[in-house]
Amino acid sequence: MRHLTVLKDPSALRREVLASLVVFLVAVPLCVGIAVASGVPAELGLVTGIVGGLVVGLLPGSSLQVSGPAAGLTVLVYEAVQEFGLAALGAIVLVSGLIQLALGALGFGRWFRAISVAVVQGMLAGIGLVLVLGQVYAMADTPQPSGGIGKIAGLPELAGAIFSGGVPLSAFLVGAATVAVLVLWPRLPARVRIIPGPLAAVALATAATAALSLPLARVEVRGLLEAVQPPGWAEFGGLATVAAVGTVLAFTLIASAESLFSAAAVDRMHDGPRTDYDKELMAQGVGNTLCGALGALPMTAVIVRSAANVQAGARTSLSRVLHGAWLLLFAALLPAAIGVIPLAALAGVLVHAGCKLVPVRELAGLWRGHRGEAVILAVTAVAVVTTNLFEGVVLGLLLAVCKTAWETSHVHVETTELTGGRLIVAVSGNATFLRLPKILEELEALPGERPVELDLTGLRHLDHACRIALENWALRHHGAGAEPVVMVPPQPADPAGGAGARTPSAPPAGQPSTPPAASPRP
Repeated sequence: MRHLTVLKDPSALRREVLASLVVFLVAVPLCVGIAVASGVPAELGLVTGIVGGLVVGLLPGSSLQVSGPAAGLTVLVYEAVQEFGLAALGAIVLVSGLIQLALGALGFGRWFRAISVAVVQGMLAGIGLVLVLGQVYAMADTPQPSGGIGKIAGLPELAGAIFSGGVPLSAFLVGAATVAVLVLWPRLPARVRIIPGPLAAVALATAATAALSLPLARVEVRGLLEAVQPPGWAEFGGLATVAAVGTVLAFTLIASAESLFSAAAVDRMHDGPRTDYDKELMAQGVGNTLCGALGALPMTAVIVRSAANVQAGARTSLSRVLHGAWLLLFAALLPAAIGVIPLAALAGVLVHAGCKLVPVRELAGLWRGHRGEAVILAVTAVAVVTTNLFEGVVLGLLLAVCKTAWETSHVHVETTELTGGRLIVAVSGNATFLRLPKILEELEALPGERPVELDLTGLRHLDHACRIALENWALRHHGAGAEPVVMVPPQPADPAGGAGARTPSAPPAGQPSTPPAASPRP
């Protein structure tokens, strides 16, 4: 394996170690912040990061992307903890991991790339909006209302609490300063940016809070072993409900899609080995199964940490394995360091992360080039905010399917008049029930007394609803006094009987089955 051969090359080993340290410094504030925002002990975020490094980092799939707790799952985890309890989280994550393993083994990894990009972007945009709406309350050390609509409705009251001064104002200023540092950090000189932005922002906010003796809420520390609570049989029994099954499926779908989309993005950032999507999905399944057994947060491949890994010069999986080792040492030797971090600073980090999930620039370009996709993105995002993550994603997928069905069911109707008054109506494309109104409008506008030949040879697809509608129209046209409609090719009789069982394309006895030779097509 490539990460073993690196051990024999001192310069390559130094490069991988430095890259792992960069990823570690990026991962610490994100692991802790995502855990706190998810409503679970901070240490559980570190546990997921450790598993993502030490276990998933060793498995085949994508060699450079880094796994751990993701901001994109924060809202779903928070809702699951609120509805089912912290003890049930491990069971949900474990079952999701087993499903991922099965999907990868069955070769479904590559098919996750077939999910509409607009739906995925809309899902992430909705998650980002809910994350921002929730964490803006945490920035002011104020409890957040439940539900996206509740969070929006509570914003005026939150603004009043901030402007009234006291702890909410102090906390909000610390959180806002954290966001400002994150926004300005990429514009600073390269020698300053050696320190990752999230780490610098949290460190500065923590130092300022301590220097000014601000009475802000801080991260609660329980210890790594105390935070790990494996699920029991009772928790697995509680999954036998519709709500729990929906949550498991949502975890599986979102974690898998985000990981594989991240893998595709990382592949574009380097020229090393390409991702094996089935193996990567199985690796994520192993990681989530183990995280679930430990009662920790679910994991996905995270583009922020993965990009930091590639940009830091990593060439093998050794860097992501080592980043897991540094997280383990930090959690074991320096747990007290977590307890000095103000919650407002972590909320600021997540507000910044949530804003980056909303593709404002991409939406403008999408609207100019593909308005249907832009509508799907926007509707999915709004649905995630106003309902919940699972229902929003399902609605987005349904819209994407309907849009695709509409766009692929193009049909063209062309009428040509031959010598003698016979009309040739050529229908081409895909005749589905979605285009049935258009087809019938064209046919019903034909003169009732004229003989008609309905040419269907240009159709790539004719569904049952259209076939029955065409046969019934032909019967009505003949019943109005015109010659029987000739269908080319003749349509088979409907085995179900009824109106469709008659075949109007079959002419009466003694009448030729094709138009007279004197009436050729132009």
